[in-house]
Parts: sequence; C-alpha cells; structure tokens
Amino acid sequence: MKHKITLLMLLFSVLCLAQRETTGKIKTVIVVQHELGYALHKPANTKDKKPLIIFISGDGEKGTDIEKVKIHGPLKYLKTHELDTYVLAPQCKEDENWDIESIYELILKIQKENNIDSNRIYLTGLSSGGWAAWNLALSYPDKFAAIVPISGFVDLIQLESACKIVAIPTRIYHGLLDDVVKVDYAITIYKELKKCNPKDLQLTIFDDAGHDSWTRVYDNPEIYDWMFKQIKTNKNE
Repeated sequence: MKHKITLLMLLFSVLCLAQRETTGKIKTVIVVQHELGYALHKPANTKDKKPLIIFISGDGEKGTDIEKVKIHGPLKYLKTHELDTYVLAPQCKEDENWDIESIYELILKIQKENNIDSNRIYLTGLSSGGWAAWNLALSYPDKFAAIVPISGFVDLIQLESACKIVAIPTRIYHGLLDDVVKVDYAITIYKELKKCNPKDLQLTIFDDAGHDSWTRVYDNPEIYDWMFKQIKTNKNE
C-alpha cells in the first residue's frame, strides 16, 4: 500500500511539473542607435548640380575629433588642391564599427540639403572604410557612379553577391606587402567580378606598398579625373 501511495505521489508531481511548462514564440525587433560625425566640403559654386565623393576612413580615424578624417583621402588632397565637388567624410565612433545603413541615411540627408547630381555620386574608402565601401555598394548598387576601395577586405557573403555591382565602374587598389589586410582579398573580389562580365573593372597592386597604398592614390589627381568622367546611366535610386 505504501508503494502505491508513493507511486501516486510521484505521478502527481510529474503532472504538476508538466502543467507548469509551456512553449511559445516571440517576435522581437532590436533597434540599435548609431551616431555619425561627418565633415562636408562644398564646392565654390553650389548653384549648379555638382558631384559628390563619399570618403570612408579607416580605424585610425575613429573617434570624435573630426579633423582625423582629413588626414588621408580627398579632404587631405583639398588642403592643397581644388576639386569642383562635394566631399562627404563620415566618422565612426571609437567603440563602434561602420554601420552601412547609417552611412546611407547620411548620404540621403546630404543629398536632400545640397545641390548634388545624383548620377555622379562616387564611393571610396580605405582599410575598414574599404570594407564599408564594398558593403555599401552591394547594398545599394544603383546609387553609385563609381567605387574605389583601397586596402579593403571583403566578407564571404559579399563575394557571393559580387555580380550586383557589375555595372559600377570600379578601381581596386592594394599593396602587395600589406600585413594588415592581405592582398588576397583584393585579388579574390577582382576574380569574382571578372566572372560577371564587368562594365569597367581594374585592379592595381603596388609591389612596394604595405597597408598604406592609399596615399599615392588619393594624392594623385588622376583618380579624381577618372571618377568625374563616370556618369551613372541607371536612373533607379
């Protein structure tokens, strides 16, 4: 009799536990806020529509001191040269990584507030900014008239969708001696794009350059002359 009572109590306990367990599903939306500082250079004449160069800097330019984004790239070039264009340089916070959607929203804001030719928006970046440039172009392939990634790296997921940007004239630059971002990244994305019958694609590898292969690119007027010749024909925004 005692064994029967014990068994019944055990069954009752199991049933109670089972009744206290439930299953279900929940849908959540996680919102992450990002804050981007930025520097914007405006051309002397803003009455006519002018092109826009978006320059995305690397990890060394992160922070809140906006002068850092003028150390390299087009804004450095503008210290001693003239360019008849808008130049937008976002700045990533020290403890954050580039957020593609935030950069895109910034571009839309600058377009809305300034007299920018939507068919002449050019995208370039160095190191982690090169990664952001690839990501931004792949996310919004109809937005840009040309892209110039320098010393950048590419994720495997990006490689799988390389053909999305086949219509965008592209100049890729990398240093053969780069020990921060291996030159293999540039070679791999170049080969992937070549499979897609690209409109205008060129890879330049500097045999004597390390990670800083961008100085000789941005300090040379040829890259700006090339960009300004590119005009987007796809009107879809």
